Amino acid sequence: MPFTGNVALVTGASRGIGAAVAKALAKQGAAVAVNYFGSEAAAQAVVEEIHAAGGRAMTVQADARDRAQVEAMATTVKAGLGLIGILVLNAAIGFPMTGFLDYPWEAFEAKVLGEMGAAFHGCRAVVPQMLERHGGAIVAITSGLARNPGWGFCAHSAAKAGLEGFVRALACELGPMGIRVNAVAPGLTLTDATAQVPEQHKQAAANHTPLRRNGLAEDVAEAVVGLLQARFVTGATLPVNGGGHVF
Repeated sequence: MPFTGNVALVTGASRGIGAAVAKALAKQGAAVAVNYFGSEAAAQAVVEEIHAAGGRAMTVQADARDRAQVEAMATTVKAGLGLIGILVLNAAIGFPMTGFLDYPWEAFEAKVLGEMGAAFHGCRAVVPQMLERHGGAIVAITSGLARNPGWGFCAHSAAKAGLEGFVRALACELGPMGIRVNAVAPGLTLTDATAQVPEQHKQAAANHTPLRRNGLAEDVAEAVVGLLQARFVTGATLPVNGGGHVF
């Protein structure tokens, strides 16, 4: 198990992609901190599943956009599990789906600042622990919409594109310190967050991929684990969309 002895913090890990990532890392031997904002019961269920499989895990509550809460979270994880060597930035920042001409600036600002704040505060709180343990790896969950936007996604696309730029900048700066930084960009993924997407839209997305299906949370988790294991890869964004990017 490649992550035995390592500690992972996954933000927004109570459900969906975050929960799948947390369970995949635990399966590979990592002790996992399952961060949640409001879904305590769901986060605890993830931890209990990890415990039942023989792994180590704990829940930790924090708003990923709040610097003080994130710093306290990092301290709590260090005390409970040890120095953090893996950080997965997955906390979801909500946004309205509205055309640009009707988009309120306040909603656009909240999405972009929330997305970048969650990444910035998470890295600032955890990187010192990675330096203390002489290395680490960070993976941010972005979106295929960063490069292939659609109607109603102006704030989401801008925020995720900014996150990918942040990943590349950190990869350059932190690489000499033994810390790799990458991103995973999922396509349409079947989670509770996409449960309201009309079935015809899901089928159209599936038909736009060579693999002819929608993604699953476990598909994204596999890609995250792969990037965390890829010791000579940094500054990369890996599309996880069934090959949809080639069309």
